[in-house]
Amino acid sequence: MKFYLSSFKLGDKSSELARLMSDNNKIAYIPNACDYTNVDWDKKNKWEAMDIKSLEELGLKVEYLDLKNYFGKIDELRNKLNEFGGVFIRGGNTFILRQAMNLSGFDIIFKELLKKDDFVYSGYSAGICVLSTNFGALQIVDDPTDKPYKELQETIWEGLGYFDYIILPHYKSDHPESADIDKEVEYCKKNNIPFKTLRDGEVIIIE
Repeated sequence: MKFYLSSFKLGDKSSELARLMSDNNKIAYIPNACDYTNVDWDKKNKWEAMDIKSLEELGLKVEYLDLKNYFGKIDELRNKLNEFGGVFIRGGNTFILRQAMNLSGFDIIFKELLKKDDFVYSGYSAGICVLSTNFGALQIVDDPTDKPYKELQETIWEGLGYFDYIILPHYKSDHPESADIDKEVEYCKKNNIPFKTLRDGEVIIIE
């Protein structure tokens, strides 16, 4: 698997995302980090439309893939994901995103997709924070008590575990969460948690 991990939106190296994609330029847009209990639907829809337009402007074929439609249907989700050359996972609440990944089986399929050299995992904010091992520091910015899915009412504190450190996006940036990111940095230092900060615009590429 290849990775294109942005602090915010597509970041400053968007052409690299298109380059990382294989001949299969179909990408799944996963929106579930924004499944807040009291979500602002107008804001959510406008934001996602802008995300999708940005991906399409790179020449990618984008399909909206809501993990809620696959809760308890891991085989269906596995078959669906095999149609794509990659996923793009939007930001929002990392805890909510992790719940959706658990209920749909995405977390299990992720481990299988890691073995593919022609698949790209991309996203921003919560979409990249979820790759860490533990979410302890994230509770400063993301509410771990928001439980929008009746199927799961417990907080999952463990991430997908790809990194042994946690990525903290929006660091020292013109973003409303930036001040709280500073608090997350202090939390990590105090608790000896390995971390990496990303400023908005910055991107981590792994291939």
